[in-house]
Parts: sequence; C-alpha cells; structure tokens
Amino acid sequence: MSAKPSNAYIASSWIAFAVGLGGYLIGLFRAEMLLNEKGYYLTVILFALFSAISVQKSVRDKEEFIQVSNLYYGLSWFSLIASIALLTIGLFNADILPSEKGFYAFGFLLSIFGAITIQKNTRDTISYQNSN
Repeated sequence: MSAKPSNAYIASSWIAFAVGLGGYLIGLFRAEMLLNEKGYYLTVILFALFSAISVQKSVRDKEEFIQVSNLYYGLSWFSLIASIALLTIGLFNADILPSEKGFYAFGFLLSIFGAITIQKNTRDTISYQNSN
C-alpha cells in the first residue's frame, strides 16, 4: 500500500531545495573568487545533486525489488561521497571567511536534502496514482 505525500511535505521539499540551491548560487555569484573557482563550486553542486538523486533512486529500486546493477549502485554512492569530499576539500583550502564556508556547506546540504525528498515525493506520488 502506497501513501501519497502531503502537500505540505511536497512544498517544504521544494522550498528546502530552492532556498539551499538559491542561497548557494547567489553566494557564488556575489563571491569575490576567480571564475575558475566559481566553476569548480558550481560543478561540485551539480555533480552532488545528480548523485544524490541517483542514490535515492537506486536505494528505492532495490527496496521495491527492481533490478539495479551493483556497479551503478556503487558508482552512485561513490559519486555522492566524492562530491561531498570535493566540496569539503575545496572549502577547507579556500581563502574565504569561515562564515562563508559555513554558508556554502549549509546551502549544499540543504540542496541535496531537497533534491532527495523531491525525488522521493515524485516517486511516492506516481506510485500512489498507479495504485488507484
């Protein structure tokens, strides 16, 4: 039996994603960094978002006994961990204020959380519609 996520949960997921990604991108746009540094941080968050959605989908597929290759499952987890490590290393070595580092880290994590919950809500909604 599948349950449809509440509208409040769906809205809060989208808000978390928009606030996290929006804050991260606004901070990146306004930062006094070289263009290649901004490109690095933009690429890392895009990589992380794709990886997080891929992990969520793979985990959900496995729970629902949908075939997922071990290679894809492992690469999804590796990609997510690598993107988090790349952000951590980049921020650790960046010449920015500690408050800016925290701002990027929290925007990054909030974006990933939002992307994962949006994917979950989308899948739950489709599952609910198919069961009715």
